Amino acid sequence: MIIDSHEHIMFPVKMQLDKMDMAGVDKTVLFCTAAHPERASTLNELEMEMESLNRILAGSNSREDNITRMKNNILEVVKTVKEYPNRFLGFGSVPLGMELRETEEWIDMLVSANSLYGVGEFTPGSEQQMKQLDILFQALRNTKIYPVWVHTFHPVTMDGIRILMSLCEKYPDIPVIFGHLGGTNWMDVIRFAKGHNNVYLDLSAAFSSLAAKIALTELPERCLYSSDAPYGEPYLYRQLIEFVGSDKRTVEMALGENISRLLALDER
Repeated sequence: MIIDSHEHIMFPVKMQLDKMDMAGVDKTVLFCTAAHPERASTLNELEMEMESLNRILAGSNSREDNITRMKNNILEVVKTVKEYPNRFLGFGSVPLGMELRETEEWIDMLVSANSLYGVGEFTPGSEQQMKQLDILFQALRNTKIYPVWVHTFHPVTMDGIRILMSLCEKYPDIPVIFGHLGGTNWMDVIRFAKGHNNVYLDLSAAFSSLAAKIALTELPERCLYSSDAPYGEPYLYRQLIEFVGSDKRTVEMALGENISRLLALDER
């Protein structure tokens, strides 16, 4: 089974399904989104769509605004998963900056109760926000352990990535997906992942095809095919893995087996 391990919900959903069909993707892990760049056809339209995302990354939104937005976004994902259960499964957003008890209640009521498979995407725009993931990791241990998907490309710095690495060491039982392979810091991320079994490498928006090739060579059992659609095309990212993968077995693992094992899809 070919599984795109990271796409953001797109509207209309038929557009998303068409892209999956074109790429030969059987199932997609669906994430919440604050922006809908698929609606844009010009630079000005794209800038307008991305304005909300840029505010989030800059930490400009209030805590209350973020909580309301995330609840609505989760409902969008859950609704789509229920409409197309054979094509989609979901991850749920969790606000940073809440107290431990609030975070635990959020996971119970909005992630577990909705039969979601993981938490994220987290887009910590500062080192302080990255440190706030510690509360999330504590909450997962107290409720249910889910994979955590963290954006590690710009604007996340190497200092921010080091904080995330320290959390991976502090909570070795919690799987952490390094989204976009660390961006320009991909060599450091791959090196770290080789020594930590709870670290997984998302290959969407990789800094270069060389980064994806080395990741697949060094850690074929923990690389994840994803497109980050609508920011990337599922068809092109599948082609990338098939082109740079060293052998058929490596490609098979990255295109579906690894994420299936991580999310225990055969058991649910």
